[in-house]
Amino acid sequence: MAEKEVKLMKGNEVIAHAAIRYGCDGYFGYPITPQSEVMETLMELKPWETTGMVVLQAESEISSINMVYGGASTGKRVMTSSSSPGISLMSEGLSYLAGAELPCLIVNCQRGGPGLGSIQPAQSDYFQMTKGGGHGDYRLIVFAPDSVQEAVDLTYSAFETADKYRTPVVILGDGMIGQMMEPVEMPDEIAELPEKPWATTGCGKGERRIINSLYIEPDVMEKVNFRLQEKYRTIAQNETRWEEYFIDDAEMVIAAYGTTARIAKKSVKELRKAGIKAGLIRPITLWPFPAEAINKAADKAKAFLTVEMSCGQMVEDVRLAVNGKAPVEFFGRTGGMIPSWKEIYAAAEKALGGVK
Repeated sequence: MAEKEVKLMKGNEVIAHAAIRYGCDGYFGYPITPQSEVMETLMELKPWETTGMVVLQAESEISSINMVYGGASTGKRVMTSSSSPGISLMSEGLSYLAGAELPCLIVNCQRGGPGLGSIQPAQSDYFQMTKGGGHGDYRLIVFAPDSVQEAVDLTYSAFETADKYRTPVVILGDGMIGQMMEPVEMPDEIAELPEKPWATTGCGKGERRIINSLYIEPDVMEKVNFRLQEKYRTIAQNETRWEEYFIDDAEMVIAAYGTTARIAKKSVKELRKAGIKAGLIRPITLWPFPAEAINKAADKAKAFLTVEMSCGQMVEDVRLAVNGKAPVEFFGRTGGMIPSWKEIYAAAEKALGGVK
């Protein structure tokens, strides 16, 4: 068996490499720190000379998301990438993509906000990605990698689930994942992509194909919404992912995702050295959210601590999942500041000490 190719790469760079190997037909984007290396790497690799992949810098984020809509409508495997304020500009297009049921990949390498904010890492786009951003009753599948290797692996998962369910999928990273370098095992190239009989490739003598999200009659629009909600229930049943770390006997459960979860693991180790039964639940999919796993952990836990690089967003979903079984506290750094393991350790001690 041939050995896998291992390279030292940034998160942004490796997403670009993975996209080519996973059969991406088109990338449409606009530069913004801290994710610009995705497009820069694609330009350097020149995949149009090898796989035929289109790589295009659009006039703006609004242009790029509409190009994604057009490419996806023809059945092509397409993607874009941006960072927080750029994703805000794309929000209308995200709703259109969901409404038209078009599979695609959106990479959001989060930075500090609100407004133009900072160019440092943050996790303050959780609400935007998991609960809307655009208008209407829609959902986005949201993957949150905690390492450069997982950014590679989840790029594959994102493309596959997007095609499987005909829906937009997000990889929600942050400036740390995008910029830090780690050794990664490069994936094999995909030989075949799934057929898309719904795509607008020219019907010839066949049935007419239309990509649309406009329904004038309210009863028709309601039926479309009911069908979409049924699809989202199926996704929630089949695609929820999470990681458990020392959860079986945990009395203090830390909930964190992405790079914050990596830091929290160190805190869990140190808490256990001090005799505190700590554990970690890391959602890998932020939507669908692993509510059942968290609720199950609450059967034994005395307290929860949610840690984020924000002022507190995922903590609301953790509280809903715990459903009153145990107190849920929050610790966060924001604006581009990164929590240390010692700060998380102290916050966990405080949260557990407040339990009567």
